[in-house]
Amino acid sequence: MKIIRGFDSLPPLHGAVVTVGSYDGVHCGHRALLDCVERKAREYGGKSVVMTFEPHPRITLHKSEGLRLLTTLDEKAWLLGRLGIDCLLVVPFDEAFSRLSREEFLGDYIIDRLHARTLVVGYNHRFGRDNEGDYSFLSRRAGIEVIEVQQHLVGTEKVSSTLIRGALERGDMAAAVRLLGHPYVVMGVADERGTIAVGRYKLLPPEGEYLAKIDGNDSRIYISDGAVRLADGGASAKNVIVEIYDNA
Repeated sequence: MKIIRGFDSLPPLHGAVVTVGSYDGVHCGHRALLDCVERKAREYGGKSVVMTFEPHPRITLHKSEGLRLLTTLDEKAWLLGRLGIDCLLVVPFDEAFSRLSREEFLGDYIIDRLHARTLVVGYNHRFGRDNEGDYSFLSRRAGIEVIEVQQHLVGTEKVSSTLIRGALERGDMAAAVRLLGHPYVVMGVADERGTIAVGRYKLLPPEGEYLAKIDGNDSRIYISDGAVRLADGGASAKNVIVEIYDNA
């Protein structure tokens, strides 16, 4: 997967099939949209593109109190790459970008700069200044195909990042993994003690011992003091991918 940082670095993407959002957790509900993006991109012979934002819009808008994210940007990129997405466009979300109207965002960026053929959105997708844009607005615009994907269920359960955060905060890894559709991912640099410090906004399960894969190998990890400790220790400045899949 190609990671593109900002519109100034965009290669030619004529006929792209695009979806826009935070995609925090890259969970089962997101997978329904991403599958649609990939399917349409193959059908049209274009690129599948996910546009996301860095930093999280709540941080830029000074609404970050209580913000807990399921994925860092690196974790999100790793998960999207495994799903076969062609391009991840990372848009710097600053105050000027936050003031774009729905018309400016769609016309100037999605159509004129991305040259999107198709835009895939979720049932509750909002965009533009004050979240004034929605599917109803998009569906009235000529020159671009818009596909709305309905809410995804796992069995009879609705899927949302909020529900997954709740499961993680309770330490219910079975529920979190079921709704995510994959183990809970923590990526970082392990020091010589095997400790991975996580960022300010990264959500971790409660303190305790968990079953996990470390760089694809079965192991265990311990969570305490807002950090992840590898059972087998570590090596200084070693990049590690931890996939937590159950309580120990």
